[in-house]
Amino acid sequence: MEYKLILASASPRRKELLAQIGAECEVVPAAGEERIGSKVPEQVVLELAKQKAKEVAARFSQEPGRLAVLGADTVVAFGGQILGKPKDKADAARMLKTLSGNTHSVFTGVAVVLLANKQVEEVFSFYEETKVTMYPMSDKQIEAYIGTGEPMDKAGAYAIQGKCAVYIEKIAGDYNNVVGLPVAAIYQKLEKSGIEIL
Repeated sequence: MEYKLILASASPRRKELLAQIGAECEVVPAAGEERIGSKVPEQVVLELAKQKAKEVAARFSQEPGRLAVLGADTVVAFGGQILGKPKDKADAARMLKTLSGNTHSVFTGVAVVLLANKQVEEVFSFYEETKVTMYPMSDKQIEAYIGTGEPMDKAGAYAIQGKCAVYIEKIAGDYNNVVGLPVAAIYQKLEKSGIEIL
């Protein structure tokens, strides 16, 4: 069955990753307040991905045709603590000092909600974990990296696909998951569910 894909996220990186696998999508960011009932990273990303997908799906509930709404959320976690987007430069520096020379996890939660004949149905939700090991960064290097402005809107205060690439020693798992969307896993699950994305 063919479905039109709606991406419930404003992230340009997620849109690019979907385009990379040939999936055209309409971007309709979720606008609702994020409500989290857990502090466990895996549960947090799943909860938020579901909230985003369901909120956007509700806006299209009276539309004819078949739509697949994809919600996603990514967090960086170290030592059981979630590192979100930094509040300011000092917060970014704190996060980068924490990650420097250590291995952390990046979790992305994904939820897909289908709309067909004005019926809403959650098809699947899952999370993907990738482990990232960073080289040690000196205070001067951290300061210079923050000076680029790149860390300020990124979970964990870094972009693996950007200037921070020089501090990534190794990764275990899906690289695209760290960028923001585990597109291979999404494609495999859509295919198993018999969902073709237009």
